[in-house]
Amino acid sequence: MLKEYSITGMSCAACSNAVERAVKKVSGVNAAHVSLAAEKLRVRSDSDLSEAVFAAVKKVGFGITHAQSAKKQSAIDKERRLRQAKLHKRRLIVAAAFTIPLFYLSMGTMIGLPSPITPETPLLFALAQLLLLIPIIIAGRHFYVRGISALVKLHPNMDSLVSVGTIASMVYSLYSVFLIVSGDRHAAHNLYFESVGVIITLVMLGKYFEMRAKAKTNDALDALINLTPDTAVVIDPNGEQHEVSVSEILPKDLLFVKPGASIPCDGIIIKGSTSVDESMLTGESLPVDKAVGDNVTGGSINLGGAFVFKAEQVGEDTMLSSMIALVEEAQSVKLPIARLADKISGIFVPTVALIALISGILWLVLGETPLHALKVFVSVLVIACPCALGLATPTAIMVGTGRCAKEGILIKDGTTLETAGKLKCIAFDKTGTLTEGSPVVTDIIPIGTDETEMLTLFASAEMLSEHPLGKAVTECAVKRQLSLIQPDSFIALSGMGAKATVNGSEILMGKPALMQENGIDMDDGITAELNALEAQGKTCMLMARDGVLTGMVAVSDLIKPNADKLIEKLHSMGVKTVLITGDNEGTARTIASQAGIEEVRSNVLPKDKAEIIKQLQSRYGLVGMVGDGINDAVALAQADVGFSFNTGTDVAMAGASIIVMHKSILGISDAVLLSKRTMLTIKENLFWAFAYNCIGIPIAAGLLYAFGGPLLNPMIAALAMSFSSVTVLLNALRLKIVKV
Repeated sequence: MLKEYSITGMSCAACSNAVERAVKKVSGVNAAHVSLAAEKLRVRSDSDLSEAVFAAVKKVGFGITHAQSAKKQSAIDKERRLRQAKLHKRRLIVAAAFTIPLFYLSMGTMIGLPSPITPETPLLFALAQLLLLIPIIIAGRHFYVRGISALVKLHPNMDSLVSVGTIASMVYSLYSVFLIVSGDRHAAHNLYFESVGVIITLVMLGKYFEMRAKAKTNDALDALINLTPDTAVVIDPNGEQHEVSVSEILPKDLLFVKPGASIPCDGIIIKGSTSVDESMLTGESLPVDKAVGDNVTGGSINLGGAFVFKAEQVGEDTMLSSMIALVEEAQSVKLPIARLADKISGIFVPTVALIALISGILWLVLGETPLHALKVFVSVLVIACPCALGLATPTAIMVGTGRCAKEGILIKDGTTLETAGKLKCIAFDKTGTLTEGSPVVTDIIPIGTDETEMLTLFASAEMLSEHPLGKAVTECAVKRQLSLIQPDSFIALSGMGAKATVNGSEILMGKPALMQENGIDMDDGITAELNALEAQGKTCMLMARDGVLTGMVAVSDLIKPNADKLIEKLHSMGVKTVLITGDNEGTARTIASQAGIEEVRSNVLPKDKAEIIKQLQSRYGLVGMVGDGINDAVALAQADVGFSFNTGTDVAMAGASIIVMHKSILGISDAVLLSKRTMLTIKENLFWAFAYNCIGIPIAAGLLYAFGGPLLNPMIAALAMSFSSVTVLLNALRLKIVKV
């Protein structure tokens, strides 16, 4: 079973690693994963181990509660983060209010500014600074509570670095106060209280900006979660309307939806018509017209008239709930690229503490003053915060998958998000994928009669047909608003066509072979026209009335709008394309040519599609497959990334790892592009996080000073550390504005 918990008190990667390690040690836990950005813990086990998990998390010093339903948990998390942000802001204001006069008092006289208290009165100078520091320490006490607790439990984190560094500064400063009391007036120049205050305030400022930026990383998921209304109007057997909670809706319930309201669950309209805004679910901005018999989706907005629908899928079974679950799953799974960062984060804090200690001792051994060694020790501890490292991957994943969901693209897991951008080749099924999936009439060629009369007779004869080609002819006549005649009889001729009687006339419809078999003449002109149409990938049906050829209709499964633009976009990203279809060579070549696809595999049996995917994998490497039918399921599973549409079969959607929720085929290229940009953002974040520490730690340890340069001030180190995390978050948020 999979259980989800909400974790509080985490501030960096070391925190999340500590929680993860502790939970994995619980007997019976098969897997555990902590998302620092989402503040969630997911535990997979054979039985409910909540009690043991609660104990393990609390033992390492963090808060834990059971995660509620998606909507309720979203509201709880939002309220908690709002409370935390307000509390943090108040503490920041208090800290800043006392840090500014503390800094002025300490440093003002050094740059010639007037000050009521100077080092000339050393004891008063020291005590004034100490009194100003106390409220700052109280405001930032959470650093010490969490940091020292984590240190004692041997799970040091970012708070531990800040608390140890500032405590060292305070101890040294208090020792200087003791020297002043003992008569050493010069010790007033060795006070470090202002650095403690400035470090705490700057770290708090950075955490405040980080909180605000983190709140925006999950906007898309929160928007999805909040689409479902809290209540719905149910119509009872007596026709009376009652407002109930959405959680009380049962399948087969009749529900009334007024204009402007959100649709509470998935179902079928049984009364009324309307237009519906499905943009948050599909990414398509245009409203969709709905009438009796049409499906409606929970979370979409009723823009038109009131209607009644019958509930089909409710609660966790709705499409919206499935979307939310898929997005959450994708955001919670660790990418392979994140494992390096996790391993480094696990040993990062103790390593930094050791570097800080060795650096301080080394400068003492080299003859520098204890004040110099202290500066180095504190600077190394403060600058090496692992927050940026811990946030680099999860924030980009959250924004990336959220952006995909906003565009109507569902990515089932983190590995797919990483792989989609690396695809070297994508194979396409034809029918229903590159094409519309249903044939339409493209050409009407009457012989010895006018087009309207010929089409009316042809469509009337096909009225009772169940064949897709026959239905296409009838639908064409209906669209033209022709008055059709009910046939007296209808006989389907398997594999050849059909025969019907209309108004006493015998109508024969079908292949040229059917005409030849019945002795109906076809002149060279009509034969040449038929061959030309078939060369274009169209299917031709001839019609004869009472033994005389009276016309021909060409039917084709039209290529989807923007299919050529999709292939062009994929080619521009360096992705090869292949068409795999069971159709004949001519039809396959025609569709491939219209779309711009380079390679064609025609006359392919469903069972052979997976084998072709294997061949493509051996030639190109990572291969994607786009399909929507049952016969594509095995190939979708064989491919490194399977793409399907929400209009496809359940089997195809289950086998696919990326589902495009809207009709536009461009969702395929959008998914590949957003995957590429998300992975690029993760790499940028990891680069800057690693580069920041690789450059910052040696400078803090005194590398520049050793060659005649300046020594890094701990206050500058605190400022740099705070804004490194904010930089990583802002870089991840750029994914929200990527053009697709």
